[in-house]
Amino acid sequence: MSNSSSITQFLLLAFTDTRELQLLHFWLFLGIYLAALLGNGLTITAIACNYRLHTPMYFFLLDFSLLDMASISTTVPKAVANSLWDTKRISVAECATQAFFFLFLISAEFCLLTVMAYDRYIAICTALHYGTLLGSRACVHMAAAAWGSGFLNSLLHSVNTFSPPLCHGNALDQFFCEVPHVFKLSCLNSYLREAGLIVVSACLTFVCFFFIVLSYVQIFRSVLRIPSEQGRHKAFSTCLPHLAVVTLFITTGMFAHLKPPSISSPLLDVMVAAAYSLVSPTLNPLIYSMRNKELKDALRTLMAGCVSATRDWLLSFSNVSL
Repeated sequence: MSNSSSITQFLLLAFTDTRELQLLHFWLFLGIYLAALLGNGLTITAIACNYRLHTPMYFFLLDFSLLDMASISTTVPKAVANSLWDTKRISVAECATQAFFFLFLISAEFCLLTVMAYDRYIAICTALHYGTLLGSRACVHMAAAAWGSGFLNSLLHSVNTFSPPLCHGNALDQFFCEVPHVFKLSCLNSYLREAGLIVVSACLTFVCFFFIVLSYVQIFRSVLRIPSEQGRHKAFSTCLPHLAVVTLFITTGMFAHLKPPSISSPLLDVMVAAAYSLVSPTLNPLIYSMRNKELKDALRTLMAGCVSATRDWLLSFSNVSL
């Protein structure tokens, strides 16, 4: 193909042509998607409806759950529809939109994880100044900075990816429009452009990773100085879920984009992409609720209220029918 103007659609070739396996992909992806929506939706509702959880830590967790729901919603619905209707097509406009929003949301998540590490540092290392340093205005500003950083990073990558002409076909060995796969189709000598994108991403990743590590070094030093074992356990319990999410996010993301070409294959690329785009948003609510008593209590209260409201509605409906 001579240029990108002749390309009207891309082909997502991640899934096999066997109809039975396509339907298996459909049910698997649909189940993961619904689980992610349910888990993150319950987390958001529990935090929003429980005034005791209106603190900086849960404000950032609510924000993170919103990003998880949005990020998985940019990739899975199209993949589910393609598997169900036995098609591989996605228009150029849909592909560009999907790539932009997915990278925007993933970048914002990483920045927000850095903010959440800072929140834990303030809560444990300078607890007396927690309310002063993390007031409502400061929390909104930090969350907005995370979203803004993700937006600028995604805008830069999307413009550099979709503006050059594409002449290496329109086939993508992935189940969604991932920027590195689209970038490989560029006609231009992409070494300098690719190097520039890598440098920008590496700088953002390094800055976030550096501040996360620095925050946890200070946190562990402070926790180890707590005299009581109960106090140390309580402090660690507030940090471990966030640390587990950070580890899952960084390891899957770094392996997806920094793995050596010698071990790269279409199947491995799809599996790794699924790990950080599907598995991570689905597991995050479970990770945060497992060791968080306040959140578990709020979820129980929410579920009990839903069950009670449903029972009352059924009783009233049956009385009206009678």
